[in-house]
Amino acid sequence: MKILSALAGLALASCAGLIGAQAIAAEGDYPSRPVTLVIPYPPGGATDVLGRVIGARLGKELGQPVVIDNRAGAATIIGATYVAKAAPDGYTLLVSSGTTFTVNPAIRSNLPYDPVKGFDPIGIAGRTPLILLANKDVPVQTFKQFVDYVKASPGKYAYGSFGSGTTAQFAGETLLNAAGLKMTHVPYKGSAPAMTDLIGGQIPFSVDTVTAAIPQLAGGKVKAIVVTTAKRSALLPNVPAMAESGYPGIDMDTWLIVAGPKGLPPAVKARLEKALATAIADPDTRSKLVAAGLEPAYSNAAAASDLINKELPLMRAVAIRSNITAD
Repeated sequence: MKILSALAGLALASCAGLIGAQAIAAEGDYPSRPVTLVIPYPPGGATDVLGRVIGARLGKELGQPVVIDNRAGAATIIGATYVAKAAPDGYTLLVSSGTTFTVNPAIRSNLPYDPVKGFDPIGIAGRTPLILLANKDVPVQTFKQFVDYVKASPGKYAYGSFGSGTTAQFAGETLLNAAGLKMTHVPYKGSAPAMTDLIGGQIPFSVDTVTAAIPQLAGGKVKAIVVTTAKRSALLPNVPAMAESGYPGIDMDTWLIVAGPKGLPPAVKARLEKALATAIADPDTRSKLVAAGLEPAYSNAAAASDLINKELPLMRAVAIRSNITAD
């Protein structure tokens, strides 16, 4: 019996060793088939543009096609949940914004995914500041003038955003709180309708991404008041930042992170991190992102995780203070 037990133990050990060796070999061969990059937004938006540009370059770095899969809906929840529940083998990835990782958790109590425990961030791929805009006929040029203008008629004015519970609303409410202002928030279903009403004068102000604002600013259809970051945007170098407007504590932008399901094998995660860094350093990739109104801004996996962990409590505080909820 002892001999049989010993043989059985050897067999189990051999099987375990074989499985481990196969796993190591599989990681070493990664990727051996196409990789899917899920974009939780419809085609055409800033995240979709970045995902397609980065995906094409990632494919070259990985030696396998990167297939774009737009799974839009429910404020990124559909696409994010799909990736969080996928096999953590590196073949299903997500590119998404703070909406997925810090805004949804701040305003929704029962998400089907965990923004921290459900993902392995691979790196930050790009950023774009948010910007306070005004209708061209509103007599406001600077943030100080904006504050004075709104304070003169408390509760009279409204500002638009590209949706309730979005980063634009969070930025808008942060600005109002810092300046002690009261305004009505008008949520739209996307940047396009909000911009249309801003241009038409139905709303005097709006908060949007620099990406969406650039074409309208270039055409003189709206006015830029301030970007919601501590430093000026390289895409709009003539527009003041919040720090130089007297509010150094405000630094809010839209960032885009590439991530996989939690539990990626270390070798696979390292391969993806290196491929993403190389992709964003590529001059052609960078020029395409800038042309789309996005700032190429690579940071590694650790920095991406730190950003999420740092911003989560801040977004929750804004939601509580301004009574922003989606439940």
